[in-house]
Amino acid sequence: MTIAAIGTQTLGDTTKNSPEKMKDAARQFETLLIGEMLKNAREGSTNEEDQTTTSIKEMSEQQLAGAMAAGGGLGLAKLVVQGLQTRNRSAPN
Repeated sequence: MTIAAIGTQTLGDTTKNSPEKMKDAARQFETLLIGEMLKNAREGSTNEEDQTTTSIKEMSEQQLAGAMAAGGGLGLAKLVVQGLQTRNRSAPN
C-alpha cells in the first residue's frame, strides 16, 4: 500500500473521520515508513540473493514494521494524529 493510498482511504476528509480512523491511518503510515527504512537497509547490503530469499526478507520486514508500529514505533503515528486533531480544531466548520 502506498502513502497516497492510505491518505485516500482513511484521511480524505478528516472532519468526517473518527479518532480511531485517524489513529489507524497514522499507524499504517508509520508502518510504511518503518518498512521503507528496513528495505533500504537491506538493499544496502552487497549479498547476492535469489528471488525466494528476497521475497521472504520483504515479508519479514513488513511484519517487523507492523509490529514495531503497533508497539509505538518511532512515535510518528502519535505526532500525525496530534497534527490532524489540531488541524480539525482550527478548521472552520
